[in-house]
Parts: sequence; structure tokens; C-alpha cells
Amino acid sequence: MASGDSLRERIDGALAGQSARTVTVLSSLLAIEDELGYIPPPAIEQVARHTGSTINDVWGVASFYTNFRFTPPGEHVVELCWGPTCHLLGAQQIIQAALQALGLSEEGDTSDGKISLKYNTCLGACSQGPVISVDHKVVGPQSLGITGGDAMSEHVAELVSRLRNGSS
Repeated sequence: MASGDSLRERIDGALAGQSARTVTVLSSLLAIEDELGYIPPPAIEQVARHTGSTINDVWGVASFYTNFRFTPPGEHVVELCWGPTCHLLGAQQIIQAALQALGLSEEGDTSDGKISLKYNTCLGACSQGPVISVDHKVVGPQSLGITGGDAMSEHVAELVSRLRNGSS
């Protein structure tokens, strides 16, 4: 993990690099999470200074949105879409296959820190469903050349096992 000074420099860089006309607490938190993959404790204070807000106001925004992480993610991030279309196309089977392959009972991080698994209400690829995202790359039956939720479940279980074992 980065040293404290290096972490603060990366946070400052993310804050300074915002291209939005109006910089807000939310846009600042998003910029930091895009840079680091999570919101570390020093970021709350830095966002407060940068936006002229209080630490309580920043924490209120950060804690309101459930998609923000406050701990570093695993080496790989796997998001499982369970939005309406993916749900109808077999997302529940895919979720169960991924959980079983990773030895998890719910979304979270594997004990070895290799994979962070999270549920997502929409990955924006409904026409390709059911889909998952692996390190921000959407994967679905069409991209894999397979059909149906059962085949996708088998592929997802195999994929997360390979990620966990260090191969892709």
C-alpha cells in the first residue's frame, strides 16, 4: 500500500484533476474513488478542505451512497448485474455460482484479497444480458459465444476461479 504522503498526493491529484465546471463533494469523492478504488480516511478531510465543506458534510455524502468503498478493493473487481433484465435471464444462478466458486456467502472480498465481489443493479448492457463486469470490462453470453444463463453460470464460476488462482 502507498505511504501516507503518496496517498495524500494521489488524493490531491484526483481532486485537482476534476474537469467539472462545478466541483462538489460528490464529484470529489467520485474522483478519488476512480483514482484509488476506494475512499481512504484522509480523503474525507481533504475533500472537506477542497470543497469548503465540513468533515461531517463530506462523511454524510460518502456514507449515503452504498457504492462507495472505504477499504481497498481486491486485485480484481467482479460486479454481478442483478437488474431486471439480467434477473429474468438468470442472474440469480450466476450470483450463486460466483459465490460458491469464491467461498463467499454474500458480496464482499475474498479472504486472500484477490477478488472483490459486488452486486450491481445495472451494468448498462441489458441487450447482452445476463452480464457481469470483470475489472470494468462487461462480459456476457454474446461476448463469450454462449447461450443461456446455465452456460453463463458455468463460465462465471470458471472465470472467478481462474482470477483467484492468478490466471486470466
